[in-house]
Amino acid sequence: MKTILLTSLSMIACICVSAQTNWFNEPSDWTISDGKLTMSVTPKSDYWRISHYGFTVDDAPFYYAEYGGEFEAKVKISGDYKVRFDQAGLMIRIDHENYIKTGIEYVDGKYNLSTVVTHNTSDWSVIALDRPVQSLWIKAVRRLDAIEIFYSFDDKEYTMMRNAWMEANRPVKIGMFAACPDGDGFKVNFSDFKVTHLPDKIRTEWLKSNSD
Repeated sequence: MKTILLTSLSMIACICVSAQTNWFNEPSDWTISDGKLTMSVTPKSDYWRISHYGFTVDDAPFYYAEYGGEFEAKVKISGDYKVRFDQAGLMIRIDHENYIKTGIEYVDGKYNLSTVVTHNTSDWSVIALDRPVQSLWIKAVRRLDAIEIFYSFDDKEYTMMRNAWMEANRPVKIGMFAACPDGDGFKVNFSDFKVTHLPDKIRTEWLKSNSD
């Protein structure tokens, strides 16, 4: 397994404290070059737990750093989506029973903004796009016990697509994932991945109210 220090690879992530990246389910082919992570997504891989389909899978590629506290994470995604359920985006993960994956997903010939929220069992929400997109930015903001998820086509104007619960004050793994549940794999590129620390909201409010 390849382990890379984020502090020595600012092209992969700019974070405010030292963090170490790792693979969970490392794909057979991946590279980091010119500020971009490119991977060949493992065929027949996904993240899902129980609901609707009756199966549990936890075997898709995920490149992450571990983070505590509140933060904003952002990444640009572009992929050669080919078959049903090809997907790529951000994942925020506590463990195999508690995670959020969000990004773009190719379903029935259409591009969709997709979010799966898992707390023991998974749910799935989609927003269909009216046209193919060459690239997409996804942003996730962790505040207190919530994850706010936004998308953008230009990295300037962001629109909220989901607000989901996640247990507060638990370290999480945050990073880039891709899955290919129904196909033989595809290539995806991630660039401009950045995680920015946000001051704890409750502590900041306490400091303000006790400034004297």
